[in-house]
Amino acid sequence: MTTITEQKGVVSTSAAKTLALLALGLFGALLIGGVGFAGTPTIHDAAHDVRHTMGFPCH
Repeated sequence: MTTITEQKGVVSTSAAKTLALLALGLFGALLIGGVGFAGTPTIHDAAHDVRHTMGFPCH
């Protein structure tokens, strides 16, 4: 005889990974957008210098 048990509150690993990637992508977009369009020149210039140091083009 086969019994089927119902598990409540369990999230599959693929769903958890997808949710984590979406959350990370949203956080990254907000971080890049927030720093890139910051009104304070110091924050923008610091991010600009880091991009050049890491070899990312920005112009």
